[in-house]
Amino acid sequence: MKGSWHGRVEAPMRAVDALAQLSGLSRGAVKRAMNAGAAWTKEKGRRVRLRKATRLLPAGTPVWLYYDEAVLSQPIPEAQCVRREKGWSVWFKPAGLLTQGNQWGDAASLLRQAERALGRPVWLVHRLDRETAGLVLLAHHRQAAGALSRQFQQRQVEKGYRAWVKGEVREGGMIALALDGKPARTRFEVVRTVAAPLPMTEVDITLETGRLHQIRRHFAELGHPVVGDPRYGGAAPLPLQLLAYRLRFRDLSDKVIEAGWPRAQWAEAGFYQREEGVA
Repeated sequence: MKGSWHGRVEAPMRAVDALAQLSGLSRGAVKRAMNAGAAWTKEKGRRVRLRKATRLLPAGTPVWLYYDEAVLSQPIPEAQCVRREKGWSVWFKPAGLLTQGNQWGDAASLLRQAERALGRPVWLVHRLDRETAGLVLLAHHRQAAGALSRQFQQRQVEKGYRAWVKGEVREGGMIALALDGKPARTRFEVVRTVAAPLPMTEVDITLETGRLHQIRRHFAELGHPVVGDPRYGGAAPLPLQLLAYRLRFRDLSDKVIEAGWPRAQWAEAGFYQREEGVA
């Protein structure tokens, strides 16, 4: 079942009762959706998630409910905290996990998992596609979020990726193809090629800009889409072969921080590993 509802509370009542009345769903179903972050109200002019079932809502309070049984029932991959400091933390986001939630909920998101693990609100500094596994930097307060976000905006953060792309790529270089009318630059080096499970090349990538799906779109434009890319590359016997394995940035004291995901754990993240058969 999937549906969305919007209305105003007719008389003072608990949030779960108001949403059950609005949607016609059982209180149990509404509580489940609220726990998953699929209920909303308005505070100080902006929409916020409504999580507490017993919260008393005054008459006239606007409420929204987005209920999708498929979303609520999907398995949720577990993120891992790689490094935690006072103002920030680095997390490994597995493939299949959203970086942040949407109107249908945030239970299956890195942001919500981090908030629960840390017991505090956190702020996104950058994002990864749902299909991409890798490192994500989160801030623990607004000052840290602003300072770290500026580094990304000013291209002071080094982001390292590894990918398998279809076919044989003979040499590395720079891909400088505009995306959505904006400059986009992807630098890469060839690591190796293999013939099975299909002809493909492993490349090490450094992003100099951060456009939507930049790596995936750039290599597709070259005729060497990322293996397993459902949007730009077509069918493949492997999941998306793109891993954000390295971050280099400055912390709030201006100290250079190097964070990485160990190669020994790449296979667990779904990244293809094969030592023999190098072309």
